[in-house]
Amino acid sequence: MSGPLKLFLVAGEPSGDRLGAALMAGLKTLAPEVTFAGIGGPLMQAEGLSSLFPMEELSVMGIAEVLPKYVPLKRRIREAAGAVLSSEADALVTIDSPDFCLRVAKLVTEARPDLRTIHYVAPSVWAWRPGRAAKMARVVDHVLALLPFEPPYMTAAGMTCDFVGHPVVAEPLASPEEAAALRSGAGGPVLLVLPGSRRGEVTRLAPVFGQVAGRLRAAHPGLRVLLPTVRGVADLVRELTSGWPVVPEIIEGSDRKRAAFAAADVALAASGTVSLELAANGCPMVIAYDMHPLTLWLMRRAARIDTVTLVNLVSGTRVVPEFIGPDCTAARITPALEALLTDSAAQKAAMDVTMERLGRGGEPPGLRAARSVLAAVRGRLRR
Repeated sequence: MSGPLKLFLVAGEPSGDRLGAALMAGLKTLAPEVTFAGIGGPLMQAEGLSSLFPMEELSVMGIAEVLPKYVPLKRRIREAAGAVLSSEADALVTIDSPDFCLRVAKLVTEARPDLRTIHYVAPSVWAWRPGRAAKMARVVDHVLALLPFEPPYMTAAGMTCDFVGHPVVAEPLASPEEAAALRSGAGGPVLLVLPGSRRGEVTRLAPVFGQVAGRLRAAHPGLRVLLPTVRGVADLVRELTSGWPVVPEIIEGSDRKRAAFAAADVALAASGTVSLELAANGCPMVIAYDMHPLTLWLMRRAARIDTVTLVNLVSGTRVVPEFIGPDCTAARITPALEALLTDSAAQKAAMDVTMERLGRGGEPPGLRAARSVLAAVRGRLRR
């Protein structure tokens, strides 16, 4: 490598855009001469990337849309790979979105086997489909992992890997004053309800979550319910919750969402990374999720873990109660929330351990990721 460092970055969805922007900021701090090319969203563009094409074209290409989008997706894969090869970049850094990113990496490595390839966000092979790691190792040299237990899975497949911290530890939190303002006037406990961000899961979970709110209101007449949501499902959430025994306060906007997480006494949430956001705020939680019985059967057959909650996995405990599939009923969920309103010490201890293990209090994940990328590109990491 001679001259200024040049990296080609590829992100395919908003979460990858956030990771990519933090990585770019870290790289500019450590290697001010670095230049970028690639594909990214508004946050990466704000850091200096001129996107080859709108990242949003990739964000809409989910599983349900693969067939109608197959031809344009293949064209974008070829276009991205061609741009990497013509850019004379020192390395290709792909960020999450494996269905797109790893196909680009495959074409690039076939044409230039010497080009360093780095992938940000390890696949969850510890949970299911462990063969993905070996498949990825054919086209990826180095991996940046978000979870502390992931590197051994990557190195076993033949890649180098660094744990660089989870972005949740760098997310801003509400101030005590903001949380207090949202709690103002509450005559009882504050319940945070998080039924998901996809229309299907919101539709499945809303009736059960409403029943839980009703049962808790019967025991706690002053109960207040906060329900943060996102723009794409906000109208559906309002429709589905309008008949609840206690109508929730719908929360929109990132500032008010942060305040709601900080203000709540306890949360009822769909499974997913939201458990880490709750842990960052020290909010005790119960996880509940329902799905089609066939989907649940297939998931349980393929699963390699006994819990779906990241707080349980990272802390090495099982203190966050889970109610999945047929167990996702108000009769089962409500007593678990009542127990947390009485005593949440064990969960709060596990949440503190989780945040510590994810990197809270240390160097920001974007800067750690930048150090790892530079070491990989400069040849200090070899598989």
